[in-house]
Amino acid sequence: MQAIRTKIRPVAAKFRLNPVRHHGGPKISADAPTVQFTFVNPHPSQGKSAADEKLTVTARIGETLLQTAHRHDVDLEGACEGVCACSTCHLIFDEDVFDELEEASEDEEDMLDMAFALTATSRLGCQVKVTEEMEGMEVRLPAATRNFYVDGHIPQPH
Repeated sequence: MQAIRTKIRPVAAKFRLNPVRHHGGPKISADAPTVQFTFVNPHPSQGKSAADEKLTVTARIGETLLQTAHRHDVDLEGACEGVCACSTCHLIFDEDVFDELEEASEDEEDMLDMAFALTATSRLGCQVKVTEEMEGMEVRLPAATRNFYVDGHIPQPH
């Protein structure tokens, strides 16, 4: 039996059932092609008007929307730091944009089930990568998120 384990172990160690998750998302070069789109925040910063706050950002193609949001100080939490283990980077897309996105994974759909104010066009920002087709889109942050941390932990962008 020991001889069999020795032969199997090197192969089994390289086999994965789940996709590899990169902490914080893919690393994209600063000189990657870019697009511009707008984050719409329904709860503006202190001192601003009660109207939706809009921030147009430049995003690198291939990075996640969570990475883009953090680079531009958008109030999108991402408590799990981009590994699809929470729903605090929940975003709401217009239907025409949503229809062009890649299908959500089963893991993402499980996390979305816990999202506050879930809609038919909701996705997690850590799972959606920026594409050329996102040029000019508007994506909305929900009015609130559910963060299950109870110790006051506030994640910091990397």
